[in-house]
Amino acid sequence: MSEAPRGGTEAASSTGSQPAPLLVVVSGPSGVGKDAVLDELARRGQRFHRVVTCTTRARREGETEGFDYHFVTDEEFDRLIATGGLLEHARVYGHRSGVPKQQVVEKLREGVDVYVRTDVQGAATIKTLEPDALLIFIAPSSIADLDERLRGRATDDDDRIARRLEAARGEMARAGEFAHVIVNEPGRLDATADRLLGVLEEERRKPRAYAGLLREEPSI
Repeated sequence: MSEAPRGGTEAASSTGSQPAPLLVVVSGPSGVGKDAVLDELARRGQRFHRVVTCTTRARREGETEGFDYHFVTDEEFDRLIATGGLLEHARVYGHRSGVPKQQVVEKLREGVDVYVRTDVQGAATIKTLEPDALLIFIAPSSIADLDERLRGRATDDDDRIARRLEAARGEMARAGEFAHVIVNEPGRLDATADRLLGVLEEERRKPRAYAGLLREEPSI
């Protein structure tokens, strides 16, 4: 059994009376700590597959192909779209990114929980395609908190931070479209993970068939 990307691990297949796996779509503003929350779940021994998205942007120093992203050319990205290989895709800050459908379908069929990180528009697209998907929004305690987080990363200049904050306001205005909103307060990652685990325990009791995804073989 292989290790899931970015620290997550894969669950055993669901059999018998065990509940169906969860397709969890996690969204929230850039810098809010989505990866940190999922890393904390993995550190606690939660078992899941974290989808590695495709991107057309250049690989940055320290990033690993197949771990952080699948780095593809524009031509390869076009082929994925044409063959139905992406669950959703969008243009983000001048490049394109997308969620490979095959990863999601294969892991759900194995009974493995699947986590997809995407923006609010991507989450809405996935929910339309697969109504049984569980949408969770990770929110900052305030815009000021998010501003501090982004500046603390020291990866963006003032103009880019301003654009990210403006985008965050738009994303937070759509938080009501999500089944659950979890605030990731500064310095309280453990509490955020606790709240998310509580949500997952509650949602796992609900029946899920994933008819939107599992009724046909992915084309790629």
